[in-house]
Amino acid sequence: MRYINIGIFLLSAILISCNDVKTAQIWTDRPEFALYGEYFNSVQNQYKVSVKYIEFPISELNRQNSPDIIVASWLKNSSTKVYFRSIDNIFGANRLSRNTFNPRLLAVGKIDRSQFLLPVSFNIPALVFSKDKEQLLTNQFTIGFDEVKILSKNFNTFSRGAYTHLGFSPLWNDNFLLTAAVLDGVSFKEGEPLLWDSLALERSMTSINNWTNEINTSHQAEEDFTFKYFFEPPERLIKSGRILFSYMESMDLFILNDDSKNILDFRWIMEDNRIPITEDTVYIGIPKWAKSQKAAAEFIIWFFKAENQRLLLEYSRVNRINENIFGICGGFSAINTVTEQIYPLFYPELLGRMPPSENLIQPNILPHNWVAIKERVILPYLNDRARSGNTNEIVPLERRLTDWMRLNR
Repeated sequence: MRYINIGIFLLSAILISCNDVKTAQIWTDRPEFALYGEYFNSVQNQYKVSVKYIEFPISELNRQNSPDIIVASWLKNSSTKVYFRSIDNIFGANRLSRNTFNPRLLAVGKIDRSQFLLPVSFNIPALVFSKDKEQLLTNQFTIGFDEVKILSKNFNTFSRGAYTHLGFSPLWNDNFLLTAAVLDGVSFKEGEPLLWDSLALERSMTSINNWTNEINTSHQAEEDFTFKYFFEPPERLIKSGRILFSYMESMDLFILNDDSKNILDFRWIMEDNRIPITEDTVYIGIPKWAKSQKAAAEFIIWFFKAENQRLLLEYSRVNRINENIFGICGGFSAINTVTEQIYPLFYPELLGRMPPSENLIQPNILPHNWVAIKERVILPYLNDRARSGNTNEIVPLERRLTDWMRLNR
């Protein structure tokens, strides 16, 4: 979690009585939402909100303990309909239009033709590189794996039995391995607790192994280079010319300091005209047991007005929140016009650089405990498997997941 002055939460909770029917209580895993609530309370006096930070708000929600709004990642799963009420009445004249939202993200929040959740923000993966290497790339906005391989191989420098310069290694970032698996069709999704395409996973890991052996000689050669040079962060290694590319997601890319932004450029990762949205998309909903549903609805309508999001971005900049938090709720806004027209005013490097929404592919519905499964099971498996061409040398993913579930019942 990025740092933000948590005192804002305490101030919000102290100043506002949650017993007031015109006050909506918000639970969120996004600390910056305290600032949004503070701003909402300051610009109108008909309704108020109080904001409480909870790391996994859905885990504490029940009939006896319920806020009026939840804003968080991981809200959509098999239990969503049990916990949230339909918010179809949010749409209509003088309210919100469905056309306001990214249609694919909006569809994720729908159950049985009713809208239960609205998308707030999302992120996408990129590769960053030095601006003086821009002429090497063929596309102004995106880059695919084949081009990364070609450019990396041409960049590599081998001297006295070791690499002194290495274009890119898939092993430098576990989230890159996950991105590659998603683009290869592995399709992790909610099951009991998780399902995936085993053949696609094997195909993806074989592709990563081939990448290493064909472009960078061997896993050992990559690891020797990493051990020798990665005492500095990747941005510095790019600046010094030691490496060509580094993986980075948009939420980290646009909070780099000005010195880094002046030197680095980026391309969105795209394969077969598909750019994957990272799986931590933020959604907002009204729990079934909300006591101040009117206030909750009015806040949501206010929040999703494009002009109000522009004001929130300005308010974040004035309060220097944007130095640690990208955009709205740490990502691109799910409102198309905000991302396409307003973000470039605050992030000039985005001018003309947002990919068309039809190229974005949303993540599958994932289990409520996906964060733990990802960190404890998925990423360690991908890391081990990417370093081994022999599947017999490592514990299979199925067994790892079963063992983890047994220990965490």
